[in-house]
Amino acid sequence: MRSLTKLKLLQLTIAILLILTLILHRLYSHLLSHLILINPTVSLSFLSLTLLALLYYLSNRPNPVFLLNYSCYKPTPDRKLSYEVSEYFVYKAQKYSPKSIDFMRGIYLKSGLGNETYAPPFIFETGDHNAKLCSAIQEAEEGMFTSVDSLLRKTQVHPSKIDIVIVTCGSFSPNPSLSSLLVNHCNLKPNVKTYNLSGMGCSSGVISIDLVHNILRKSKKIQYALVVITENISLNWYFGDDRSMLVTNCIFRVGCAAAILTNDPSCYPHAKMQLLHSLRTHHGADDSSYRAAMQEEDINNNVGVSLTKDLVRVAGVNLREHIRIFAPRVLPLSQLISYAYSVVMSAVMTAAKPVVPDFTTAFEHLCIHTGGKAVIEAVGRVLRLSDEVTEPARMSLHRFGNTSSSLVFYELAYFEAKNRVKRNDRMWMLAFGTGFKVGSLVWKFLGDSSYQSDNPWNDCIHRYPLKTW
Repeated sequence: MRSLTKLKLLQLTIAILLILTLILHRLYSHLLSHLILINPTVSLSFLSLTLLALLYYLSNRPNPVFLLNYSCYKPTPDRKLSYEVSEYFVYKAQKYSPKSIDFMRGIYLKSGLGNETYAPPFIFETGDHNAKLCSAIQEAEEGMFTSVDSLLRKTQVHPSKIDIVIVTCGSFSPNPSLSSLLVNHCNLKPNVKTYNLSGMGCSSGVISIDLVHNILRKSKKIQYALVVITENISLNWYFGDDRSMLVTNCIFRVGCAAAILTNDPSCYPHAKMQLLHSLRTHHGADDSSYRAAMQEEDINNNVGVSLTKDLVRVAGVNLREHIRIFAPRVLPLSQLISYAYSVVMSAVMTAAKPVVPDFTTAFEHLCIHTGGKAVIEAVGRVLRLSDEVTEPARMSLHRFGNTSSSLVFYELAYFEAKNRVKRNDRMWMLAFGTGFKVGSLVWKFLGDSSYQSDNPWNDCIHRYPLKTW
């Protein structure tokens, strides 16, 4: 079937070239006759050069990149970390002062998280409450294997077709690597190319797709890419009393997503989305941006990720910088003119500031970074988004917590579970990460939303959106 489709595409391409040849021949014959250049040799040479230029363009233009499908990991019900279970674990660990317990309680109750988020295995074990390497490996295997196996079943892509594997996990990098874990589990071919991305925080999911986009657009030999986006809590749970590090215990939860992307044109009828644009910007040259979220030791040598009070401000400032590059690529002409004019005026008049473009004119759907309640509200303010637009982010935070880099795919699943996606709709995925990085993806849906048996929202979508958050 695949070879037949490629044959039809080749036949269609040849037919189009022949038609173009005839049209160009007529046009150039007409042009040359008016220029009194009737020499057939000159006419034929001119036509040949034009055809060569056309063939060069067709052979060197970027490949279209498609998302065949994706899957989001949903742990079993016994892994749900309700407020009661979370508080019980904190008390039985006997590693926190009463002030730290009160602080975490206050953060949790204001976080926007619900009672059905998921935690790693060690939280529910008895005895020693410190996670071991085996717990981290178990957490990684459960998330990656479940989502990848589900994805391969849905797409019917045989593992032998996968040319490249990218695994991103910000704070866990074992030996052998996580990508090697997948090569072993899926029995991938010996010449598969594998990459591990780490230390990029919540932006790494978008960044990994950006990397695949750049590879597939240019490559003629690499056709199928498997991207696995995960995070690991087990070895990164903080057991200390530094308040800037305690916040991560309150908002980060278990999650994982897997996606298959391809540049094979024969997959177009079966693909879910086409990736139109990708952009990543890095703002680490600024000290406050670089230190806004950082893994370090506290005064008692407990390792944790410190989220500074400056994080929300940094996110807003760097988002504006990101928009300066991103907006001209995606905005409709009317918005682009208005935005360009405001940028010029702000440069001329120091008191004036550039207006914020209305991105809802460019996109029907937005999956914004779900770093926490304060971050969602900050992005909403910067982009002037209504509660209706930020609804998927707020509801995803409530249902799954901050699953780091994979959460934009849980938001995508929310849109599909709500049957809000229509053919040719455009979606903007936006994520932030340590460093400080901002990443954007622009997708076009190739069909209406349809029921997916592994959609993580299937059993609860009727309860959302919540009236209060």
